Amino acid sequence: MMGILNITPDSFSDGGRYLRKDMALEHAYGLIDQGADAIDIGGESTRPGADPVPEDEELKRVIPIIKELSPTVDVPISVDTTKPKVAEESIKAGASVINDICGFGDDRMISVAVSYDVPAIIMHMHGSPKTLGTYVMNGDFMTEIKKFLDGRAEHAVRMGMNERNIILDPGVGFGKTAEQNMHIIRNSGSFGEKYPVLIGPSRKRFLAQCFPSLERDEATAAASKTAADSGADILRVHNVSATLSHFGPERI
Repeated sequence: MMGILNITPDSFSDGGRYLRKDMALEHAYGLIDQGADAIDIGGESTRPGADPVPEDEELKRVIPIIKELSPTVDVPISVDTTKPKVAEESIKAGASVINDICGFGDDRMISVAVSYDVPAIIMHMHGSPKTLGTYVMNGDFMTEIKKFLDGRAEHAVRMGMNERNIILDPGVGFGKTAEQNMHIIRNSGSFGEKYPVLIGPSRKRFLAQCFPSLERDEATAAASKTAADSGADILRVHNVSATLSHFGPERI
């Protein structure tokens, strides 16, 4: 179970809430108390229509939090970034996982992961954050996603990445329709023939269509439970306790 900590002013769910270091740290400790097995820290919003954040600004947001948090917790810290320098500086500060929504399309990002021998989450995104609300996949989307993820993983291995460090994320909510997102969730295990699979449905807009009678965290929990039952290995969520309440003693 991976807890989300957004150090941004404009994230779709909790933008601006944790910009102060004391509040960010308090939230991270709270997520761990709730049962998070890892904390994913991001300094750039990936909500639909989001603008890119300058590298220096992203570093200012995430590095102080990672430096202070990492020595005080016994769970891995992941940095959610598309920038190789931010990834490298985060690892130097104490992070131990790279989460790249751009699928490690920049070879410099792969080189960072290889140099520091850290796990890498390779995600599929159709389009870009600017187009997520309007540009969605067509045709045999499952085959297209698998082909992309397998190709990026193979490329990373050729560049020297240890296979044990690769995690795949089919990118729920990133350029897919609500129906496509639910199909991915119900078939999460189909992406994990060789590598662990991460699913991140948390508080995304498609949940309102697929679970109309549930509030957003309850819908997240229901989607996460479905993903776990279908073979997902890691769940990335904002509200860890609400999600875990759907698992009981058979927790993922």
